[in-house]
Amino acid sequence: MSLLRKNAGWARRYRPIHNRFTDPILAEQNPTHPHSNPTDSATIVLAGATGALGLLIAHHLRQRGATVRALVRPTASTGPEAESLRLQGAEVVAVDYNNAAELTKACQGASCVVSTVSGLRAVIVDTQKRLLAAAVAAGVPRFIPSDFSIDFTRLPEGSNRNLDLRREFQRHLDQAPIQATSVLNGMFSELLKGTAPVVLPGPKRVVYWGDADQPLDFTTMVNTAEFTAAAALDPTTPRYLRVAGDVASIRGLQAAAEQATGQPYKLFRVGGLGAFGKVITVTKTLMPASDDVFPPWQGMQYLHNMFTGLPKLKSLDNDRYPEIRWTKVREVLAPSR
Repeated sequence: MSLLRKNAGWARRYRPIHNRFTDPILAEQNPTHPHSNPTDSATIVLAGATGALGLLIAHHLRQRGATVRALVRPTASTGPEAESLRLQGAEVVAVDYNNAAELTKACQGASCVVSTVSGLRAVIVDTQKRLLAAAVAAGVPRFIPSDFSIDFTRLPEGSNRNLDLRREFQRHLDQAPIQATSVLNGMFSELLKGTAPVVLPGPKRVVYWGDADQPLDFTTMVNTAEFTAAAALDPTTPRYLRVAGDVASIRGLQAAAEQATGQPYKLFRVGGLGAFGKVITVTKTLMPASDDVFPPWQGMQYLHNMFTGLPKLKSLDNDRYPEIRWTKVREVLAPSR
């Protein structure tokens, strides 16, 4: 129990990403794309379009000249996010994800369906299965699922609840008569700005478990969205695309924080990965939050996965679309101006 109390801050501090760094208006502007594909006028169906990542993908698809058909739930069709999509030039379509006919109609004429939906089994598995069936029925040739994570294909079952759900949907997707492409991007770099308890600006510490020299993958949500938009318009994509705006160990994060702030940071090793696993187990027992998409222990599972090195992206596809400028961790950690 003393170990749990010692590290209770980890459980309290880890929360899902907010929209502070993800407003399309604040995203990097890149109006010219010398390597754009001739399919840039294609129609892309975007599910989960009112979320932070969905809004950014819509933004970058529109920059590339694509027609965006943004699927939203009826209750969200008049909200500010839907209005933002309309202002970007997207067609906003309210759909009932339980209505196969509606979904199929919404997918007709599209060259790719991109899913950025977020949730638990009812969404990641069940809703995406219905979306996939609609895409196949409508004759859509390509599908990009809502993965956007570390390489969960290399993790053992049971090590991360949310990623297990993506693996479960993956099995359905790989059996469907459609060309699938998953985008894997490591951790969203924005989480390091206080949401993930690793780089702590107050005490000037970089907190970790395990090996300080284990390489870790980080990509901003903006870069992930820009790359996904390019991939959605690229008919030649493979089953997996792996990107990292920056690869840094804990010592690398220490150096990045010092470069970004001009102040010294010290490393703080809480313990080994075995101890971290025990903390996760106790936290999950005391705060199960089974209906919460991002309970404290879920973020801890994600960090534990990264610290093991198992889901490290082995080869990167950053150069596939050379017009993208990748944001480094030190830029994310720099004080806001």
